[in-house]
Formats: sequence, structure tokens, C-alpha cells
Amino acid sequence: MKTILLLVHDDEGQDARLEAALEIVRALDGHLACIDVTPSPIIAGDLYVGFGEAAIISDERGSEAANKIAVRDRLSREDVDWSWVDATGDIASCVTNRASFSDLILLNRALDDHRVPDMRGIVSRVLGHTHTPIVAMPPSLDRFEFDRALVAWDGRSSAAAALRACVPLLALAARVEIFTAGDAGADNDADPADAAIYLSRYGIATETRMTDRGGDRVDRLIAEECRRWRADYVVMGAYGRGQWCEVFGGVTKRMLRDSTVPLLMCH
Repeated sequence: MKTILLLVHDDEGQDARLEAALEIVRALDGHLACIDVTPSPIIAGDLYVGFGEAAIISDERGSEAANKIAVRDRLSREDVDWSWVDATGDIASCVTNRASFSDLILLNRALDDHRVPDMRGIVSRVLGHTHTPIVAMPPSLDRFEFDRALVAWDGRSSAAAALRACVPLLALAARVEIFTAGDAGADNDADPADAAIYLSRYGIATETRMTDRGGDRVDRLIAEECRRWRADYVVMGAYGRGQWCEVFGGVTKRMLRDSTVPLLMCH
């Protein structure tokens, strides 16, 4: 895990994305690949752009130009290897286009105070188009901590994919817990003990905890376990029904809306 792809865009979550990216790149001795996206405007009706629309486009471009100067200046003073690509268009599409040779993508969960950009939608679309794991940062979090990692295990192939992809980060943790809510491991699902054995081959010791759902929602149980165990981040599979463009599963949606810790997700 060496190439870390960072979305650069002037929004509420950028500081959290940037700080997390810098910490992860340093910890893994990696390379920070920045993609600076200026979204294309969506213009209704015929192709005529009036004064109002033109002003919005101009403001957006001016804001992103100033943001580019500020972020590049910050990076020039950091002790990390980095590169920069400019892009214009739909954020999810631009990020997906750069994901093929990336090992990790830094985005946000849903932004608390703004609907634009729609980060939950962006994460879902990128997950649907690539197998590259995503870090979805809470927008107000100051930094990414590595110490205590919670693996939310449901036995599905997406959970196994997330676990495998995140081994380099899990190897940095002082403690790793595999947490199962409900009856994961039944039938054809992978048992959490198998996940623990897999990680042990990389020298990663784990704790395992299972809890009965008791009719409660899985995302609530994960959030409660994060608080109880003081987890720094959650590794989990993201899944949905049908094609990639269908609405992702309820657990994934609610975690992307409400999580107070970073989510490392893979589909």
C-alpha cells in the first residue's frame, strides 16, 4: 500500500482528508497522489448560460484556484513525496479514473453541514466502480489514529476484501478487534476465526467479540462497540443489491451518514 489518492476540493471535509492522507503516507512511507477536481456545472435547458450561471462557474473556478495554491504550498512544506493532477468534471468519475494505480483513496463520509458535494453518493459510486479501498473521513476529525482498529465482520466477500486490502494499515495497529453482530459465519459465510487466522499469518494478533443483534440495527451495534472499545477506525465491507448503481445496503448508508470514526471500506 504505497500510492494514496487524495481528493483535493474546496469543501468542508478537505482538511480531514488532507491530514489523514499525510499521516497514512508517512506511516507507510508512501506517495501522495493528489487529484484536484473542479466540478463541471450542470446547466439546464438549452446550452445558453446566463449571467447567474456564469457567475457561479466563475466563483467555483476562482475558489478552486485559490485552494490549489494553498494546498500545494502546504505540501511543499511537508516531508512527503507527492504529485498533482488537475481534473474537471464529475468528482466520482474523476476519482475513479485515477483509482486503477492507487492503493487507497481518501474521501469523506457525508458532510455534516453541506449537501454539496454529496460525499456519501461519491463514495458509493467510487466503491461501485473500483475495488480500491476507500477511507471515508468524518469531516470534523483532526487526525487519523492507527492504534485501535475495529474490523466489522459479517462474513461476506466484501468484508474479506476490505480485510485483505487493509493489512498494511492493520499491521500498524497496537490492537485489532474482529467484531461480529448477529449470525455471521453461518452457512456459506466466512467465520470470524478464519479472519483471525488470516491476519495472524501477517503477524497481526486479534481479539474477537460477538454480540447478539437482539433486533437492533447492525450500524448501531458497530457504533456502540466503537465507543466501548475506543476504536480509532473501522474496516468494513460495503455492499448493496443488484448493480453498482443501486442503493448501497442500509448499514453502509447509515455508517457513511453518521460514523464518528474513519471508515475503511471495500466492495
